[in-house]
Amino acid sequence: MVEDDFATITIDGRKLSKHTPANPAPLGLIAFGLTTVLLNFHNAGFYELNSMILAMGFAYGGIAQIIASLMEYRNGNTFAMVAFGSYGLFWWSFVFLLIIPKLNLGAAPDAVSLAAYLFMWGLFTIVMFIGTLKISRGLQVVFLSLAVLFFLLSAGEITGNSMLTLIAGYEGIFTGFSAIYVGLAEVLNELYGKKVLPT
Repeated sequence: MVEDDFATITIDGRKLSKHTPANPAPLGLIAFGLTTVLLNFHNAGFYELNSMILAMGFAYGGIAQIIASLMEYRNGNTFAMVAFGSYGLFWWSFVFLLIIPKLNLGAAPDAVSLAAYLFMWGLFTIVMFIGTLKISRGLQVVFLSLAVLFFLLSAGEITGNSMLTLIAGYEGIFTGFSAIYVGLAEVLNELYGKKVLPT
C-alpha cells in the first residue's frame, strides 16, 4: 500500500484516517486501449473476428470502464464519468451487435445502419475531444485519433471500401496504444511522485 493512500484529519481533537480514493482513470484508459488494439488488429487484417475480441469487449473494455466510470462519479469527475461509462457501454453494444443476430434475436445491422452507429460515436467523440483541450495533450491525442477512427470505420461501411477499413485498423492500433500509454504514464507518475512519462 502506498503511504499516501490514507490522510490523517483531526476532528474534535481526535486524529482519524481519511481514505484517499485511487485514480480510476488508468484502469479505464488501459481497458479501452487494450481492447481497441486487439479489435483493430482484426480491422488491419491480422486475424478474423473471434471470441477473444468479444470477451475483451464485454469484460475489460466494457466492465472495467464502467467500474472506472462509477469511481469517477464518486470523485466528482463528470468528464471521466461520461467518457468511461459511454465507451464501456459502447463495447457492450458492439458485442451485442455481433451476438444478437447469432442468437436469432434480431437482424444483423446493414451497412447504412452500422455506418450511422459509428458516425454518431464519432460525433460524440469529437465533442469529448473539445473537453480534453482543458486537460492534457495525451488525452487530446487519444480522443482526436478515436474520432478519426470512428469516421474512417463509418466511411468504410457506407462506401464498402475495404481499404478504408484497413487504414482504420492501423489508425485504431495507434489510438489504442496512445490510450495505453496515457494510462500507464498516470500509474508510473503517481507511483514515483514525479513526471516519469509526459502526458
